[in-house]
Amino acid sequence: MKKIMLIIKREYLTRVRKKTFIIGTILFPVLYLLLIFGTGYIADKTREDLKLGIIDKSGYFSETLIAKANAEDSTNLLTLIRVPEEAFKTRFDSLGYSGYIVIPQNADWKNGLDSLSFNTNKTYGIGATVPLEKKLNKLWNELKNDSLGIDATKKQILAKSNISLKINNTRNQSADAGAATIIGYVCGFLMYLILLLYGSQVMMGVTEEKTNRIAEVVVSSVKPFQLMLGKIIGIGMVALTQFLIWIGFVFLIYNIGRFSGQDSGAMANAVGMVQKVFTSVHILLVISCFIFYMLAGFFFYSSLYAAIGSAINEDMREAQSLSFPITMLVIFSIALMTPAISNPSSPLAVWASIIPFSSPIVMMARIPFGVPNTVPWWQLGLSMALLIAGFIFTTWFAARIYRTGILMYGKKPSWKEMIKWAFRK
Repeated sequence: MKKIMLIIKREYLTRVRKKTFIIGTILFPVLYLLLIFGTGYIADKTREDLKLGIIDKSGYFSETLIAKANAEDSTNLLTLIRVPEEAFKTRFDSLGYSGYIVIPQNADWKNGLDSLSFNTNKTYGIGATVPLEKKLNKLWNELKNDSLGIDATKKQILAKSNISLKINNTRNQSADAGAATIIGYVCGFLMYLILLLYGSQVMMGVTEEKTNRIAEVVVSSVKPFQLMLGKIIGIGMVALTQFLIWIGFVFLIYNIGRFSGQDSGAMANAVGMVQKVFTSVHILLVISCFIFYMLAGFFFYSSLYAAIGSAINEDMREAQSLSFPITMLVIFSIALMTPAISNPSSPLAVWASIIPFSSPIVMMARIPFGVPNTVPWWQLGLSMALLIAGFIFTTWFAARIYRTGILMYGKKPSWKEMIKWAFRK
């Protein structure tokens, strides 16, 4: 046990003292905040306000009606102007217009107006066409209401007649599906990154020690199993340290924003979103479960990565080919996460959160939706028990491969041969 603790201490201190760890730990939350607020700021500053000409051959779209629609548009992203047809089609670009729309002469509120052409010299994305469609539909609805003799009171009633659904959990009144979805995606993707990033670190660390012949010296004083276990636990503690620092950073930003920065719009929105998550999700349960699934999932996968690292030599193509099945299991788990978040109580979500290879990602995507309402205690307990059994098996399996592969050079093994190593007496 003393030897394992020495290996854990060495692996942990070696990595947390590196500049890459310090810079990465600090930069990740900073870059994440820049990504959230920076993209919104850039999109706002670089947006193109559209100015479109309306060539009305039907006579329905009057200047008064168009001016009213422009005045009611709070975004000011789209301005419609009624223009004469003569010579406008060939000169709209030079006149400062983004394009024009022709309302046909046969447009009639009785027969409807199925489609119109947005004539322009550029190609616009859906972000530009959707607001235009909404504005034109609003104008057309106004025309239909006027033609049918619907007064202002009836128009107001019709405008408020749209039904919108809000999920009300009768067992947990504070539950919020939107906040649960956000935190579920964040937990799932963060778990995905940790499993791949730190799992590959274990593999590369074992390979480096093997190719540098350091492993030969180390295994002369400790057993291969002790060396592998110490390396896995040490790197796992590095991942846990980084996660706890990020959690502390979130709480720090939240408290700074709550007490001193709520006057700024961006900070107020961020604080409001975090506060919504804190009140609608059992945050302590989520953090506790995340720590468990992060460590257990890391032990499950990193032991297999360590076995692969012990089997390969200097050729990195061997590492890619041998680690591909393990990586695909993680990628398949992240693919299962999306349908699990869409319906966290479905059979797919339940079984994917119980099976050990996918449970770290899928269960962490389900837990924010509520325990024990959405995730019963028996499912959570069974998932944890099977994951513990899973990483005990993978650690035993990997250790059997590790003891042979760490001292074998010059041969390119396959998975078939590695499995033979595992069950060799």
